[in-house]
Amino acid sequence: MRAKKWGAEFIGTFILVFGGCGSAIFAAKALANTPRTVDIGGAAIKVPNVTDFGIGYLGVSLAFGLTVVVGAYAFGHVSGGHFNPAVTFGVAAAKRFEWREVPGYIISQCLGAIVAVAALWAIQAGRPGGFSIGQGAFASNAYGQDVDGNGRFFYDLSSAAVAEVVLTAVFVIIILGATTKAATAGAAGLAIGLTLALIHLISIPVTNTSVNPARSLGPAIFEGGVALEQLWLFIVAPIVGAVIGAVIWKVATGGDAEQTGEREAEGVEAA
Repeated sequence: MRAKKWGAEFIGTFILVFGGCGSAIFAAKALANTPRTVDIGGAAIKVPNVTDFGIGYLGVSLAFGLTVVVGAYAFGHVSGGHFNPAVTFGVAAAKRFEWREVPGYIISQCLGAIVAVAALWAIQAGRPGGFSIGQGAFASNAYGQDVDGNGRFFYDLSSAAVAEVVLTAVFVIIILGATTKAATAGAAGLAIGLTLALIHLISIPVTNTSVNPARSLGPAIFEGGVALEQLWLFIVAPIVGAVIGAVIWKVATGGDAEQTGEREAEGVEAA
């Protein structure tokens, strides 16, 4: 039974990272038909000309939200559909998930994220004009860094920490509320997916949006450098935020069993 749950978490997290980060990598900005010429080591090299006619922040935000909706309905009934170590911590802190199950879930989620980025790397390797791994190559999270070399900077450490803590807390509160027995049956996946899309709309300019340590881990491992150096924040802040969200939820509901009970068949904590 545990193997099935771990497998569901692996696949669900793979879909989340592959779909969300993949949309940011390949579709956030479109490639123009006419390549541009750049000077590399004294040689004129033609490379793809990136334009601003891609899906942008809105499209990437919706992509992350849609992956959660899909994963929730596909795997929620198997594992609860966490797909996020912070969510696993949050629902455990809310006493909706057993702590002894936490390590297995987190390992499965992290492996799913790493394999997803490996697949994105394999696709990137065939990019016209060549591909080199650098900051942002896999839609990594960061703070205080130049986003794309064009003078657009992510927010500083304090802003990034506040954003990640607050937004993860909100995310966990919505998850716990949408998956109670008293909530509208069958609507949890959609509510949670839309919440994640909203979170991305708010914080892509701030940190490129994490609220998910596994989502941050995969890109950081492949990019190295700043992404790996700053990874600690995107592990600590979401987990802190998730626990805060769980505490707020428990206080707000008073720990009432009818309000905090979960729908086992629907998939409880899809994220």
